[in-house]
Amino acid sequence: MVLQNPKRFTLDALVRERQRLRRAGQTCVMTNGCFDLLHTGHLYFLQEARKLGDCLIVALNSDISVRRLKGSQRPVIGEKQRAYALAALACVDYVVVFRAKNLVREIESLQPDIYTKAGDYTLDRLHAGERTALEACGAEIRFLPFLKGFSTTGLIEKITRAGGVA
Repeated sequence: MVLQNPKRFTLDALVRERQRLRRAGQTCVMTNGCFDLLHTGHLYFLQEARKLGDCLIVALNSDISVRRLKGSQRPVIGEKQRAYALAALACVDYVVVFRAKNLVREIESLQPDIYTKAGDYTLDRLHAGERTALEACGAEIRFLPFLKGFSTTGLIEKITRAGGVA
């Protein structure tokens, strides 16, 4: 079965959509992440990010990118399914999958008005190239509250302690 995902865009198609949104005076918020095993912390963060503008773009780490960041056992859920789950959320307007180690190309191409990460990040923890690209396009960088106790790693550990998933 092929999952239809009208919110998933290629970078080129999303650049065209972003240009349309800019002409319409829309404020675009952008965030990124692995979003492997969606949980309460993810949902809270995405809903809060969406409140900052007229639309929310989620740049989703590809499977290859997640493995580089999290190790060979991740992601638990493949990129097509993760993109589908994110797109099912009312607070998410656009999903674009990226394969590189960082989002410099996506930031330079999409030029978000606001870029947001959870509060466990700081300016110093942002990738230097991403931060430079955000500053160059004039994006406001915002850190949203981080809900402690909610993480994919913690969820995987809890499932493992419970004896796995059948």
